[in-house]
Amino acid sequence: MESIAVNRVEAVGVLSDPLRGALYRLVAASDHPVSRDEAAQATGVPRSTAAFHLERLVEVALLTVEHRRLSGRSGPGAGRPTKLYRASQVDVMGSVPERHYEFAGELLAASIERAERDGITAREALGAEAYERGLALGHAGGTLEDALVACGYAPAEDGGSAITLENCPFHALAARHTPLVCGANLALLQGVVDATGDERIPTLEPSERRCCVVVRPPARAGSPA
Repeated sequence: MESIAVNRVEAVGVLSDPLRGALYRLVAASDHPVSRDEAAQATGVPRSTAAFHLERLVEVALLTVEHRRLSGRSGPGAGRPTKLYRASQVDVMGSVPERHYEFAGELLAASIERAERDGITAREALGAEAYERGLALGHAGGTLEDALVACGYAPAEDGGSAITLENCPFHALAARHTPLVCGANLALLQGVVDATGDERIPTLEPSERRCCVVVRPPARAGSPA
């Protein structure tokens, strides 16, 4: 594995995106160069999305690129060489702060203070705090999709106007405290949606392979809710 100079501050910023972090770990752990198709299939995102994030990792020197014909053939008719990615170093991951879990910790602490101040349950306070944080995050970020990416989600269109979130920034917590964390996640995303003025509606649709929330268009008049 090649070791080259990496701007660690810039690299940490790039790796704070959950999808880019997952792609980096995938390539770093692989015993062979990884193609865009392989990366897309492993992370469950479109090839174009994987390519975009892989190139961002190349820009900060976390990945290097080589071109090779995977068919083993050469000459006319052999096809174009495939772009492949290798990790330049792996130790940078140890310095990446768990920013999403720091956010969760701050949210929980603020909720406890709010519950004591307002005389409400901790769960009610958590929902209120999460919604307000979502509003602030949504106001800071352009479109709904832009705001979701800025919050650490990997939004993907499902073929219609609904948005699925291919990752959960709070996965470890959600696995242990599912109702509490998923409820807070829903409130957070409702705040994000409301702040961006998008008409779509966050709904709880638990899944082991993605975030528990799906953002769906409102039901049309006369259609089932």
